[in-house]
Amino acid sequence: MLKCTQLYEREYIVLERQLTSQKVYAGKLLNIYRDEVSLENGNTSIREVAKHPGGVCVAALEDDGSLWFVRQFRYAVGEEVLELPAGKLEPGEDPDLAVVRELKEETGCTADRIDKLSASFPSPGYTSEVLHRDRARGLHHGEQPVDEDEDLDAFRIPLSEAVKMAMSGEIRDSKTQTLILMVDKLLNTNTEALEK
Repeated sequence: MLKCTQLYEREYIVLERQLTSQKVYAGKLLNIYRDEVSLENGNTSIREVAKHPGGVCVAALEDDGSLWFVRQFRYAVGEEVLELPAGKLEPGEDPDLAVVRELKEETGCTADRIDKLSASFPSPGYTSEVLHRDRARGLHHGEQPVDEDEDLDAFRIPLSEAVKMAMSGEIRDSKTQTLILMVDKLLNTNTEALEK
């Protein structure tokens, strides 16, 4: 039986190498490529990749323990989606600056402190997107300068209620589910390492 520690100590090597790359779509958000790759066993295969500039998501935590949310229509899924404030990075944009921008645009808030919590691949099977998750504290309220192409409603939900909504599937956005549970874990754990 393979021990978990062996998985983390394993040396990783590139098992697929790009042979050709063809841009098949250039869009406002995504560029789609059809790549031919060589496999470790000597065969070749095709990989379709959506190149994405990345994004940020922020858990804006009020002193009373509530989180800021936005509800907006998401065309791709055909329904309104409840999410934590989030947005895409502009090409080459620093995620630390983007999270400040998105927090202000979507809630009207600024923060005394923004803690980096994680960066992850939302769907590495087909996209290069990296999503940066942060927590904002020491919030100050101001005007909400919403983007022209966004129609969203911002409001607060107590963290305990948000956890229930994430666990029940009432909140269906995966970046939001993950960040809610991370913030809940941080607030309910006495481990100093998690706060760094």
